[in-house]
Amino acid sequence: MRAIGGVFLVLVLFSHASYGFYLPGSYMHTYSTREPIIAKVNSLTSIETELPFSYYSLPYCKPPEGIKKSAENLGELLMGDQIDNSPYRFQMNVNESVYLCTTKALRENEVKLLKQRTRDLYQVNMILDNLPVMRFANQNGVKIQWTGFPVGYTPPNGNDDYIINHLKFTILVHEYEGSGVEIIGTGEEGMGVISESNNKKPPGYEIVGFEVVPCSVKYDPNAMTKLKIYDKVPSVSCPLELEKSQIMREQERISFTYEVEFVKSDIRWPSRWDAYLKMEGARVHWFSILNSLMVIFFLAGIVFVIFLRTVRRDLTRYEELDKEAQVQMNEELSGWKLVVGDVFREPDCPKLLCVMVGDGFQITGMAVVTIVFAALGFMSPASRGMLLTGMIILYLFLGIAAGYVAVRLWRTIKGTTEGWRSVSWSAACFFPGIVFVILTALNFVLWGSKSTGAIPISLYFELLSLWFCISVPLTLMGGFLGTRTEAIQYPVRTNQIPREIPARKYPSWLLVLGAGTLPFGTLFIELFFILSSLWLGRFYYVFGFLLVVLLLLVIVCAEVSVVLTYMHLCVEDWRWWWKAFFASGSVALYVFLYSINYLVFDLQSLSGPVSAFLYIGYSMIMATAIMLSTGTIGFVMSFYFVHYLFSSVKID
Repeated sequence: MRAIGGVFLVLVLFSHASYGFYLPGSYMHTYSTREPIIAKVNSLTSIETELPFSYYSLPYCKPPEGIKKSAENLGELLMGDQIDNSPYRFQMNVNESVYLCTTKALRENEVKLLKQRTRDLYQVNMILDNLPVMRFANQNGVKIQWTGFPVGYTPPNGNDDYIINHLKFTILVHEYEGSGVEIIGTGEEGMGVISESNNKKPPGYEIVGFEVVPCSVKYDPNAMTKLKIYDKVPSVSCPLELEKSQIMREQERISFTYEVEFVKSDIRWPSRWDAYLKMEGARVHWFSILNSLMVIFFLAGIVFVIFLRTVRRDLTRYEELDKEAQVQMNEELSGWKLVVGDVFREPDCPKLLCVMVGDGFQITGMAVVTIVFAALGFMSPASRGMLLTGMIILYLFLGIAAGYVAVRLWRTIKGTTEGWRSVSWSAACFFPGIVFVILTALNFVLWGSKSTGAIPISLYFELLSLWFCISVPLTLMGGFLGTRTEAIQYPVRTNQIPREIPARKYPSWLLVLGAGTLPFGTLFIELFFILSSLWLGRFYYVFGFLLVVLLLLVIVCAEVSVVLTYMHLCVEDWRWWWKAFFASGSVALYVFLYSINYLVFDLQSLSGPVSAFLYIGYSMIMATAIMLSTGTIGFVMSFYFVHYLFSSVKID
């Protein structure tokens, strides 16, 4: 359906002779006065447990027509979103205070669950016209913005818990004047185009803000049960005295009410997400970029010295000599010139190297395309799950690149296409297999916790179908194309007997692991914002900064691997293949260690072994993807550096 919608959108753009612009993930709805508006509810979430639960797992009022789930995309399901209808209904520009329902006497297990969700700081997430509800709180004189509102609260120095049962909504609306503008869309989660039109639309109102003030109010259940749902009740003020608040305890009957106020606003509809996407710490992002540039210039200076002063000088001297003098000079030479007959010798575990480089190409391509589209504004937060869905689709179709790169590298190393099917199959299953094993382990934990974050068994089969019906065939197709492409020819011949590598005072792997600190230095500041977005429920939308950081990371990884490869060749160590991969790929180790540091010092509220297990599992997936991506970048640049270096050496 999304593909059909995309084709329709292109046809509309070309068929309209007027000027228009694209609003990704958006569809503007104009409401008339007294038109009904229905709010939706998403999963309950907490930064303490990271385990989402269904809204109706707690004894809340249910809609008269019953609970109906909204259609969800692949990304929403994987993120644990469960969007349902709710009994909260409004009428445009009608301020009212309304009664919903009174629960039955709370049982012991219901009270225990309510108290547990309250102590774990669970938030109720509501959605109106695709906008999440927002609340404001003052902490130490600072106004803080939150999405959602708490299930309840526990007063300081108190043992009792109080439930939020009265909500004071403020809906910000912008009056639409009915100018010559036409809205063309494909649905709430689809796309919209604004273009000029000759026909004026009738005036109306657009929802540009959704705010709430949560309260706990103690009602007389005997009086409230005489009311029917949506009956009018007097407006109440949020009580400050605990005696007037609704306590959680057995046999207590809780009445739920809400009131709504519509306020006209100057905020225009295209800018309504600005309040959620306020970029905090812009100077820190710029500091991250400047820090990365300093590292790049430092490494670029080293590469410049290697190429122009050392390599060029040696090659020029070498080429000016006749053949007899070259033979005599070869006996006197030291350093990288001595490994000319071993530098392209087959590495250890060549199949694994080919598979990891192929998967690294696939992951890098997915990351680059996704971040570019997000930086251009195509990944709107209004379309929940769109970012993750887009990444999965890109990964599936880039399997053809993984197969091609893996098999072509295999053919280059082995000199034959024999075994290319095994390489292609391994490339199709290596990284997805790791992810599948980790997700399965995490899913058993989520199933045991009855969390909505658990992947349904039906979705498991859908993911497996996508894997084996799209990714695997495309990877095999890419491998077949790799067999039809000519292998990269080595510029020098390899000796039959390998040259002995001189002993070193310290292990070469120590230098390789230390090299990962430089790429990590370009990444760690932005990594903090990404982890905060993932685990603290914040919106991350500075993809422009992330794109710049990604480009700088690619440059640093390439420079680090080239410098490390040259250093190893200079000490006559011709086993550069794996070291070139891990010189930049070792940044994943520091990313994982930083994630553990973030868990210990920044996620101190995260409680329980289940939450820590989930965090470490997802961090391992992230670190593995980063290792394959950065390692591939470093290896490819080192390979072409070595190829260029020894192609200038003429050996008979």
